[in-house]
Amino acid sequence: MDAGVPIKASVAGIAMGLVKEGDQVGILTDIQGVEDALGDMDFKVAGTREGIVALQMDMKIAGVSSDILRNALEEARKARMTILDKIESVISEPRAEMSPHAPRIMTIKIPTEKIREVIGPGGKVVQGIIAETGATIDIEDDGTIFVASKSGAGGEKAKHIIESIVKDVEKDDVFVGRVTKTTAFGAFVELKPGREGLVHISKLAKHRVGKVEDVVNEGDQITVKVLEIDRQNRVSLTAIDVEEPTN
Repeated sequence: MDAGVPIKASVAGIAMGLVKEGDQVGILTDIQGVEDALGDMDFKVAGTREGIVALQMDMKIAGVSSDILRNALEEARKARMTILDKIESVISEPRAEMSPHAPRIMTIKIPTEKIREVIGPGGKVVQGIIAETGATIDIEDDGTIFVASKSGAGGEKAKHIIESIVKDVEKDDVFVGRVTKTTAFGAFVELKPGREGLVHISKLAKHRVGKVEDVVNEGDQITVKVLEIDRQNRVSLTAIDVEEPTN
């Protein structure tokens, strides 16, 4: 079976055993440790209703005939069907999504030239993501990033932060950013690590603003939209609720 193809059906496994004395052969189903240690064969079979997906065999004798193997496979099939009946009486098909509380590993692929942005100076950016989300993050030289988390929420948050870091800022993009500095003419907002934009005082609110600090202060979170990126790569922003509705 291709390990990269998910199995979208219930899978059951069974351990088969063998006791052979001369021409006398006994095939055992669902063996335990004692039968494994004292028997002549440990034959593990896993599969779905449609067929076998994995096999593993240990033997203490010179070999087994095709008849013995055929009989063992048939007995394993019967046992597998019994197990699948029990499984499907409780849950008839795999869940569409994992439990939000289940541990998981997600993979992200980013351009290699963006790795430095995700890591940050002295690892500051990636360590900040780990501290904020509780996820474990491993970054490979080819731009592959593995995000491991104990729950879905932490992993998804880490993934979202990483994707926002590597995404280029473009006109009409919307960000929830942090105000890093206020001046007499507006507020600077961090869109992602190392990338800021300016909300002019006239774009902070629909009404006339006399003082920037009347609307936002350093450290505040604000939702902004990119109005323009000039030739010097400076970003002009507007507070999202200042935008006039479009027809």
